[in-house]
Amino acid sequence: MALRIGVDVGGTNTDAVVLDLAPNAARPVLASFKAQTTPDVTLGIRNAVIGCLKKADVDLARIQAVSIGTTSFVNALIERNQSRLQKVGAIRLCGAYSRLTPPFSGFPVELRAILEGPVFFAQGGLQVDGSEISTVDAGEIKDICRVLRERGVETVAVSGIYSPIDHEFRQEELVRAIIQQELPSISVSISKEIANLGLLERENATILNASLLQYAQKVVDAFLKSAEALGLACPVFLTSNDGTLMSLRDAIQYPIKTFSSGPTNSMRGAHFLASWASGQPRKETALVVDIGGTTTEVGVLLPTGFPRQAGAKHDLVGVSLNFSMPHVHSIGLGGGSRIRRDTTGKVTVGPDSVGYEITESRAFGGSTLTATDIVVAAGVAPDVGNPELVKDLDSELSQAAQHRMKAMLELVLDEMKTSSQEVPVYLVGGGAILSPESLRGISQVHRFPHADAANAVGAAVAQVSGVIDTFRDTSSTPVSEVRRQVEAEAIAKAVAAGSDPKTTVIVESEAIPIAYTAGRCRFYVKAAGDWVGIVVTSKAMIGRHDAPTVPTPSQSKRSAVVVNDSLTLPAKDIHWTAQSILSYRPRIVSREWILSEVDLQWIATGCYILGCGGGGSPDHESLALQKMIREGCVVRVVDVDSMKDGYCLWGGGIGSPEVSSERLMGEEYNESVVELLAYLKMDDCVALAALEIGGGNGMINMITAASNKLNLPVLDGDFMGRAYPTGWQTTPIVYDTGDRGEMMLPCGIASGDGSSIIMTKARHYKDVDSILRAGCVEMGTHAGGAMRPLDKDQCQQMMIKNTVSQAWRIGRAVALANKSSQLGRIGEILVDALGGPGSAKVLFSGKITEVVRQIRKGHSYGEVVIDAVTLDDANEQQPRYTGQVKIPFKNENLYCEHRADGRTEILATVPDLIAVIDSQSGCALGTPDYKYGLRVIVVAVVAAPQWTDTQRGMEIGGITSFGFDLPYNPVGRYVKPKSVIEEYGDP
Repeated sequence: MALRIGVDVGGTNTDAVVLDLAPNAARPVLASFKAQTTPDVTLGIRNAVIGCLKKADVDLARIQAVSIGTTSFVNALIERNQSRLQKVGAIRLCGAYSRLTPPFSGFPVELRAILEGPVFFAQGGLQVDGSEISTVDAGEIKDICRVLRERGVETVAVSGIYSPIDHEFRQEELVRAIIQQELPSISVSISKEIANLGLLERENATILNASLLQYAQKVVDAFLKSAEALGLACPVFLTSNDGTLMSLRDAIQYPIKTFSSGPTNSMRGAHFLASWASGQPRKETALVVDIGGTTTEVGVLLPTGFPRQAGAKHDLVGVSLNFSMPHVHSIGLGGGSRIRRDTTGKVTVGPDSVGYEITESRAFGGSTLTATDIVVAAGVAPDVGNPELVKDLDSELSQAAQHRMKAMLELVLDEMKTSSQEVPVYLVGGGAILSPESLRGISQVHRFPHADAANAVGAAVAQVSGVIDTFRDTSSTPVSEVRRQVEAEAIAKAVAAGSDPKTTVIVESEAIPIAYTAGRCRFYVKAAGDWVGIVVTSKAMIGRHDAPTVPTPSQSKRSAVVVNDSLTLPAKDIHWTAQSILSYRPRIVSREWILSEVDLQWIATGCYILGCGGGGSPDHESLALQKMIREGCVVRVVDVDSMKDGYCLWGGGIGSPEVSSERLMGEEYNESVVELLAYLKMDDCVALAALEIGGGNGMINMITAASNKLNLPVLDGDFMGRAYPTGWQTTPIVYDTGDRGEMMLPCGIASGDGSSIIMTKARHYKDVDSILRAGCVEMGTHAGGAMRPLDKDQCQQMMIKNTVSQAWRIGRAVALANKSSQLGRIGEILVDALGGPGSAKVLFSGKITEVVRQIRKGHSYGEVVIDAVTLDDANEQQPRYTGQVKIPFKNENLYCEHRADGRTEILATVPDLIAVIDSQSGCALGTPDYKYGLRVIVVAVVAAPQWTDTQRGMEIGGITSFGFDLPYNPVGRYVKPKSVIEEYGDP
């Protein structure tokens, strides 16, 4: 019978187990052993495995494989360890697109100083339909290699627009082949092998991966030497973020895929132990609670036996990423958590801890009162410490501490649940003694044998997976059928990688419609099965790894240009505190607001909230602007009253937010503005303004208006006051005297690579939007659109004023709430930033329990359902809600319907703004971000009078324009946002 060794290298201890994975094994866990983690992790691994093998007393020839979960690679980045990290050259295949936010945008400057090598833009990239933006120029890549050689670069990250769906041209593979032909000693990471769709985040992950390649070789060599020293002749694996096996060759190429293996192994191990205890595979949703010495980590175990994954984007080491990792929530509760009672008599638990120095606890003879002392004194941990040392503990303090620990666990469990139904808890980790036997909302608390080594068990039982993340044509084939085809491909991929065909099943499958795009859908599918004993490397795991034929490079006319040579970075990152936020004053010069980097960050946060679920994230626009300011550009904002005589041109991006996350903003909008001004022969354009403040369009005009482009001010206002799904839902149409869209025409769109359209007439104003969108689809479903310029009197009448200021105030409020530990009051804080309780209100607080989406006529329709949650925590003072709310959306949220006690009430409708906010961060959730289990608040703010004061305004922007026969009852009275210039400028 084949046995498997699992090892988990933790910060304090290294655990090892020996498993018998025979189907009918009566005792699958033959032995477990805990050894101290050593500075040289290989020594700790040897000690743990030796101790485990001695206890198991098994023949080494029966060991089929050793699988190791390690934090070595992520720790090198967390610690900013320069001896383990390399500088990375970055090549982005993008043609004329995606050049405003180059590689390394958004990295903390301390990390950039260590990692950032030369950056290049090159020909290549794909459109959303799989066609080439441009063909890779072999001569251009060869010239880039010359620069890399001259600068001594040893590792390179290559990323291409839509490379994960590039199965025909294989552009990234071709570039890798050219580089390795020119520079045989260089290491190359390509993005399609690292992460999913979302260019900047995938590129970030590829850069981090590339920086670790040299260190990964050293770590893997050390692991192999450990196995040899132990006399093991079997294969050695590492475990990946999604709980599956990685060969050592793959670990050398893709070290980033081990970053979150610890929490994943913990949950996979809990599933295995639960199944063993019940005598059959456990197929239920459960919460895994891993309590250590300092923290408690909670994750959701799905019926498939795999953890629920985190959202599409997440931050790690200060960098935005999008690769697969489990959704885990951590709190400061562990066996070493310090217990205190303040002057008011309130008892607190943690978050500081004695950590691995548990002997400082009173039950072990120390002087520090910890959570372990509390449970030892309560008699629920008879085998821990010395009860005599804590027998005189104040009973009132002990009970209060137990109540607090129970409340902390119940709060985090409630946040992680995906429905109001009770679910089981699987307790793992050495600190599991802190949990009581019953918890509110939990059907049963399970404690399994060997649960303190669940991480090592999870490593030992890791499976093999196959993942497909792609766009497919669904215009002539039903989505359900295409989905089955993709699922079959994922299963075949897993089997090719070494999984057992008999046990390989689909563990994740999602079809995601693409807004504004008919006949195309994104599919994300994952299959997994048991390893059959065959060691397969990346060729099967990722696809064809054979190098494409390298064409003979012609003499390219494009010489290599290092994009970041002239960039000067700050010496260090600015770490904002609550006090520094409160004391910050924006720079106002002669009634002009000169934007800083922090202004832009706060405006971006506010714009997404004002997007009401739509508009797309403004993060990329914010990063582009921050880069421009670092390079010396000036971006100015002025009040409408300060606009000079002349015209204001307005507009923004047009297309799908999903596409813009992959094909980042380039010169599309700049070109549309320049083309329209040239067509009109206009030389008296004195300002630019946003079509909509909601989402990315709230900031696009700032780029075109910057001093290095048109050098114009941006008006503090917009023509929606929010985001709307169609271009005709603007206030100039409200004030138009006819129905042919004269206030928008002439207008134009541009592709960013040389194509543009000017539209001069329309039969009806709705036709303007539909015709431009048809052209936008031909431009890759992402274009820039500029509308007819307006004079100052028209802007005074039509513009919703001071919305840039409003976005800034919202973002500042969110930043302050985060830095002052006030997220529990985020609803109240946002209401204050939006004008106070007379004009805004929190409609609801709860948890997303259902999301339905579909695409009709290019728009994302659906609804989100949010259930109230009950928190029994005497230390938290938060409003309580009952029942549930339903929020239908058409790209943006349309109305909020409350149901409770058999009654239904409409709480708010458009044109009032309805925003769904992540209550854990205070940031907006776009409708594509809605996901089961997210804890949210719903905030509404009354719309501007341009929408509500006339029948035409309500017909264009009200709820009836979306086909719903509902009354409009405003949530309050409109309060004009306060101008930042008025508040902080000179009188």
